[in-house]
Amino acid sequence: LHLSQLSAGTPHPLSNYYQNRTVKMAEDGAPAEYKKYSEYELNVDPDQDDKATEIKLTSFSRPHMRAFHFSWSGFFIAFFIWFAIAPLLSEIRDDLDLTKGEVWTSSIVGVGGTIFMRFLLGPFCDKVGARVLFAVVLGAASIPTACTGLVNSATGLAILRLFIGIAGGTFVMCQYWASRMFTKEVVGTANALCGGWGNLGGGVTQLVMGSALFPLFKVIYNDDSEKAWRTVCVVPSIVAAIHAFCLYKFSDDAPKGNYSELKKHGVMPEVSAAASFRSGAINFNTWILFIQYACCFGVELTMNNAAALYFKDEFGQSTESAAAIASIFGWMNLFARGLGGFFSDIANAKMGMRGRLWTQTIFLACEG
Repeated sequence: LHLSQLSAGTPHPLSNYYQNRTVKMAEDGAPAEYKKYSEYELNVDPDQDDKATEIKLTSFSRPHMRAFHFSWSGFFIAFFIWFAIAPLLSEIRDDLDLTKGEVWTSSIVGVGGTIFMRFLLGPFCDKVGARVLFAVVLGAASIPTACTGLVNSATGLAILRLFIGIAGGTFVMCQYWASRMFTKEVVGTANALCGGWGNLGGGVTQLVMGSALFPLFKVIYNDDSEKAWRTVCVVPSIVAAIHAFCLYKFSDDAPKGNYSELKKHGVMPEVSAAASFRSGAINFNTWILFIQYACCFGVELTMNNAAALYFKDEFGQSTESAAAIASIFGWMNLFARGLGGFFSDIANAKMGMRGRLWTQTIFLACEG
């Protein structure tokens, strides 16, 4: 699914297939097409592939709200393990005698690893759906997270963070999944809440890992800080693995069911991942959004990586207090991203796609 379609909230390419098929079946007097659920708790639009026209935050019903909550919570945990090591970097640097450049190299590699994954995961979402890929990537990223304590050199740290960085690729599934479940009238808000609450993990991990779990593990190991940072990352890795299993087991790919079921019943066409990638890559809008997103999200990633280390080195804060201060930036995702999606939906209702573009332009200019 192209980034331009995510921003505009336009129907997914497969929606036209479903709508045309439904019309044809109705004209032929054929039985109703397959769908997993005969009724939904949320109001849906049959012309948009049974996507929900509303968001009920207190509901966990399948398929729409279950996918919504697994989407943001999965991305939250992915962000949590992605930056779990960030508030501990000062301790790791001192114990392994790393230079400032070596620490920064590991941070760059950790972010760079997700770029390739996002290019790869987008086309495969079109082919197999977000749920399966979400579970696989989250589960896979939990393994190197648990191996943090095995690091003994700058090279080892860089390689470790490279593999942990694949967790950042879950952003693709997070946004794709919400777009498959909600109509264009509310998809901006749905995407923003899922993405924003997920990004919140980048702030929470600073607080939990640096200011809560790390000092707790130091107490367990009689104030041995090295043993503490070498073992503390096992906790988020276990949580990530469990969440990956639950996400896969207790949710759905789309309003009408899982992609495998829809293909089995002949109501969904096979999609080529290569063709999907090519279609997105030649879309000029994709690259415009690519640059804009690099400008805004790039700042956030830099802050998540550097804030705790900066506050400790420049202001003499302890690891615990530096992590607590650094977490404040991430907590802004609790409301900031959601408001962006909300205003985008309002502008879309009044001005269409042009309204969404103006909203994005204004917010990006204000950030600058």
